[in-house]
Amino acid sequence: MFKKILSFFVPVNLVRKDSHISQKLEVTLNNGKLVLDSKNTNYSYGSLQRILRKGLNYIGFERIRKFEHVLVLGVAGGSVIKTLSEDIKYKGKITGVEIDPKVIELANNYFGLSEIPKCNIVIEDAFEFVLKAKEKYDLIIIDIFKDTEMPGFLFEEFWINRINALLNVNGFILFNTMTLIQKHKDRNLAYKAAFSSDYSVRMYPKVEDHNELFTIKKLR
Repeated sequence: MFKKILSFFVPVNLVRKDSHISQKLEVTLNNGKLVLDSKNTNYSYGSLQRILRKGLNYIGFERIRKFEHVLVLGVAGGSVIKTLSEDIKYKGKITGVEIDPKVIELANNYFGLSEIPKCNIVIEDAFEFVLKAKEKYDLIIIDIFKDTEMPGFLFEEFWINRINALLNVNGFILFNTMTLIQKHKDRNLAYKAAFSSDYSVRMYPKVEDHNELFTIKKLR
């Protein structure tokens, strides 16, 4: 209780864990709530949960509740999965893909990820998972970072086409991006232009300080 009260005045670190993938991970009490951070940014809960919740709200909670299968690429502490399960009351299947087993260990031990029903977590590189995937999904959430860096493959034509092939008609992609410099903003504009008229693409700039969100609906 003392640590929780103290966290309203100063963040209280509870655990630090080194990872060869994510490097430095920290679970911290901040304003009475647990958050998961990397060296330079919030990985789960905190601002990231607010960002992705806004994106899900843009798609529509009522619509999401009717989906059968959601794919989350980049699970981290599982905040978007918690939002789906607890806030939106989504009852369908969730498949989460996360490359870093240390992150999932923290998510299970501190954030209750393993307690969420109908949620299957796969420890694998998202690129490899998508390459081999055969199922189709109604919602694909892409939230892949290494600290503040985004892998270049996320914006390549091959990846975009492969993700699109896994999406059901009338399904959605929710893509969280970080825009720290003008080059990142130009990259996002090129990404938006990569979609044909078979898709409805919306970009939401300045979600929090340095994030742009995309929602992409497959029309046919």
